[in-house]
Amino acid sequence: MSYLKKVFHYAARLARIFAFAMTFALCAPAFAETPDETYKALGLAKTASPKQLYDALTKRYYDEAQGAGKGSLSKYWEPIPISKYLNPHDFYQPPQTIDIDAQRGQCVECHNQVTPGWTHSWQKSVHGNLDDIRKLPDSDSRAYKKAMIEGVENNLRSMGTLKAGDTLKEVGCIDCHMGVGKDHGQHNADLKMPDAAACGQCHVQQFAERESERDTYTWPQDQWAPGHPSHALSYKANVENAVWAAMEQREVAEGCTFCHTPQTTCNSCHTRHEFSTVQARKPQACAICHNGVDHNEFENYMLSKHGTIYQTRGDAWDWNVRLADAMEKDNQNAPTCQFCHMEYEGKFSHNMVRKARWAFEPTPKIADNLNHPWFVKRKEAWVSTCANCHSDRFARAYLDDMDKGIISGVKITEEARSVLVKLYADRLLPGQKTNRPAPPAPEKDDAGAFFQLFWQKGNNPSAVEYEFAEMWEHHKIKHYKALAHANPGGYTYTDGWSQLIKSAAKINDEDIKLREAAEIRAELNRIARERRGEVDAPWRIIAAGLGALAILLGAALLLRRDRSKA
Repeated sequence: MSYLKKVFHYAARLARIFAFAMTFALCAPAFAETPDETYKALGLAKTASPKQLYDALTKRYYDEAQGAGKGSLSKYWEPIPISKYLNPHDFYQPPQTIDIDAQRGQCVECHNQVTPGWTHSWQKSVHGNLDDIRKLPDSDSRAYKKAMIEGVENNLRSMGTLKAGDTLKEVGCIDCHMGVGKDHGQHNADLKMPDAAACGQCHVQQFAERESERDTYTWPQDQWAPGHPSHALSYKANVENAVWAAMEQREVAEGCTFCHTPQTTCNSCHTRHEFSTVQARKPQACAICHNGVDHNEFENYMLSKHGTIYQTRGDAWDWNVRLADAMEKDNQNAPTCQFCHMEYEGKFSHNMVRKARWAFEPTPKIADNLNHPWFVKRKEAWVSTCANCHSDRFARAYLDDMDKGIISGVKITEEARSVLVKLYADRLLPGQKTNRPAPPAPEKDDAGAFFQLFWQKGNNPSAVEYEFAEMWEHHKIKHYKALAHANPGGYTYTDGWSQLIKSAAKINDEDIKLREAAEIRAELNRIARERRGEVDAPWRIIAAGLGALAILLGAALLLRRDRSKA
């Protein structure tokens, strides 16, 4: 072969290799990276090692000035026994009933007897079967976890908890509850309940993705504080709520905390001790928190066309396939909560807020700024997500329809708010002048406020205020959530708009009644004053006459006395 032919031969081979590589790159699922904003916030270069990234993340994670701990209202409340499981880093203490030096192998042996549900779950988990995953053929839909295990091992080597060349045999009870790599520990002193940072030691990338919600969520007109509302700062949002801190019924208040634990633990979504990705990928995993009167996403999803396809066809999908491959390799033909909210610009991560626009509650400050570039960019990201199944035109038509529908809900709510605020300012609410105790500190009194859904005394709240609190915190938000999750009945008849109309009618009726009653009271008082004036007039004349007579009599007596002296 001549020199020139060899050149062409090798050039052709390189071209084929390049073409194959490009094809693989285009077809392979995109891997999310820790956002640049997070490296910048942490003061790190993108070349930082897993240990450097983890150390910086945990330093911020445990910083009370940046969202950790009991919060600024801590003096108003104390934890109760269940609190130790909701915020383990701050409140968990190991039980003192067992005083042993627990060995690695003893955990499963003992707990098989006392809490078999724990051990059975762990025995079915990847944590308990690392070698089984390593042996999977590449054709198995779980095979991607082999690379994840290698990634975890590299993280631990970076942190010095796994020697170079060693591999993890298992992730046992002691690794999570006493420390990675430990062989034993004192049960009544070293036992801990893992928090999110404990999971992050192995799963640095996932921990960084979740924590990046703090850094990629800065509202342009300060509609919310930076990083809010999000999973990453969910516990902070809870403990900084005034009525939550003020409530005497701590057991009821902790009901809120149960759904505000994604900041403090990972098992809100990844249920211990199996930590099943199959479970975490299904909409039911979200349902425990995302249900109910002010965040009924699950109900709306299940009643939408998306949810209908999931319920009728989801049993045929391979839930072991990685989420990023669901559409391509599993033939999944409808989105789940996870697919829509974990995807951003073609990549999937634990940052759930990179497309968020209306957040938890739609407000005028959001509605009035939707044309701002920050909101426009996020809307375009949603168009891209919807385009996995829909045409660009359909996606834009529905998103525009959604925005206009939400704005209508905001408008009718704000009109009702102005009516209630005027009643409050005019002191016309029932019992406002005679029987309105102030809410407990640190809450401040206000008309139709959030606290009035959870606290009551005397005429605080009045019935019309409670109606408005339900209107803005329940009906308006359900209207928005149904529009956002494509459940027509949820924003027209069943909930949403129809309920907003009902509340507006009740509030306007009550306004007329209270104002007419005030006018009647004022007129009755005026008539009463006039009648008192008519009755009092003769008596005033008699009193004046008697006074004059008394003066004359007094003068006569004085004159008589003076004469007698003379």
